[in-house]
Amino acid sequence: MSRIETRFKQRAQEKRTLLIPYFTAGDPNLATAVPMMHAMVQAGADLIELGVPFSDPMAEGPVIQKAMERALMHDVSLHDVLDTVKEFRRQDTETPVILMGYLNPVEIMGYAEFARAAHEAGVDGLLTVDIPPEEAEDYVRELEAQGIDRVFLISPTTTDERIRTINAASAGFLYYVSLKGVTGAGNLDINAVQDRVSNIRALTDLPVGVGFGIKDAKSAAQIGSVADAVVVGSAVVKCIEENVDNADNAINAVSELLSSMRQALDKK
Repeated sequence: MSRIETRFKQRAQEKRTLLIPYFTAGDPNLATAVPMMHAMVQAGADLIELGVPFSDPMAEGPVIQKAMERALMHDVSLHDVLDTVKEFRRQDTETPVILMGYLNPVEIMGYAEFARAAHEAGVDGLLTVDIPPEEAEDYVRELEAQGIDRVFLISPTTTDERIRTINAASAGFLYYVSLKGVTGAGNLDINAVQDRVSNIRALTDLPVGVGFGIKDAKSAAQIGSVADAVVVGSAVVKCIEENVDNADNAINAVSELLSSMRQALDKK
């Protein structure tokens, strides 16, 4: 059983919704990444989604695009991200870590080599935005061989047939993108999210996490009432952006945001 599966089962027994924050490794600088991850756990994060910087992040809104640009200014590579996870694992062997990014860096490294390196570093899952499950046979095989969960995105327009295809390629959980468009866009329609999550659950035994549009404690609690996990990205990265010249302030701002979300989720 993977760390991700274990964590979801633990929280389900506790009747708690998982809180999954995202940030880009290397933003505001690479040295801050591991302290940021530990602070997130301390603030109530159940799983960490760590962004791999990429020069053409097509699924991201301006907030995360800028974060990736800042990280790339420091020349942060996929190897640096794996080293970051390895360092994080020296103190934390329980909190699941998912890498989130784009196919190109993984493809350049090679699926098999990446999977081995990710396993050795302590990575638990991979979310690659731009690989469709229909074309992911080799990708899935190599990750599965190393016990790394595959997380794919489901959108508001994904058909039931394709959800079944995604489910067959997935492990850990399914990630429902609650809004059309890029990260950080739009306003949430809680009723629509609830209906959609119910539909997805009828087609899978995996937990369902919901992301996009979660900006504060109130929206986290709303989504947490219908989902197994709440994924928050742009709001976290915005805290970093507003404190980009002071890493300690950035960590404190993120911790305050996540603590407020954790409290709201636990009160729902």
